[in-house]
Amino acid sequence: MHSISFTLIQSSLYWEDKQANLDMFAEKIRGLQQPTHVIILPEMFSTGFSMKPEILSEDMNGQTVEWMKRIAQEKKAIITGSIIIKEDEKFYNRLIWMLPNGKNGFYDKRHLFAFAEEDKHYTSGTKRFIASVNGWKINLMVCYDLRFPVWARQSPPLHEERGLGGEALEYDALIYVANWPQKRSIAWNTLLRARAIENQCYVIGVNRVGEDGNGIHYTGGSTVIDPLGEILYYKEAEEDIFTISLDKEHLQTLRNKFPFLKDADEFEIIT
Repeated sequence: MHSISFTLIQSSLYWEDKQANLDMFAEKIRGLQQPTHVIILPEMFSTGFSMKPEILSEDMNGQTVEWMKRIAQEKKAIITGSIIIKEDEKFYNRLIWMLPNGKNGFYDKRHLFAFAEEDKHYTSGTKRFIASVNGWKINLMVCYDLRFPVWARQSPPLHEERGLGGEALEYDALIYVANWPQKRSIAWNTLLRARAIENQCYVIGVNRVGEDGNGIHYTGGSTVIDPLGEILYYKEAEEDIFTISLDKEHLQTLRNKFPFLKDADEFEIIT
């Protein structure tokens, strides 16, 4: 079975300064020495978590999307992270999944953070996006989505597939990109671990560090967690770049040994 490599980039961000952020991330990415399949950047990596989409948004042919195309092609790796997109006169906190060939998929953040009035500036997404790469299925989420387990929940195998084991499940890894503040880090750490255990998948969380333009402090906590809840990587309080290879055979072995999800409740999400 295929393994897959992820590179997590935990970084401080320049507040509402696209060019500075793109230059900074380009330098970090170009400095990577080992090959990787997927490079993961934080939520709103080109601007910080800003409520000024009227000023900072771009369309899908804009500066940041074109930058992602160029860097993905250059590094021969997928690049993902969320940015501010304008489409049909609406604004979205959109996670872009950019392939090296210039094609892309995207996920619009479903749960908007009303506590910071994100819901007053952005439009909520209505569809999940599960990407496929190197034999892996990867469910992509953004920050506040973490607090809502139903949205990320694995659909249980169909009755006729319940004897097949883990390969019948909906996805293998769950990624959250975030601007998650230090004062709620207990929730970040606890819920990421819970998502891994309850969905029998790897979970990757990529957060930022530093302080934003609103004086909110971030201490990172970017992490990789295995399906049993074991911490494979964790970094707090400082910038870091980390690449990890995950093993599909290990994942399948755990799912087959502990086939808990075949007993899961059937449900349907209505948006």
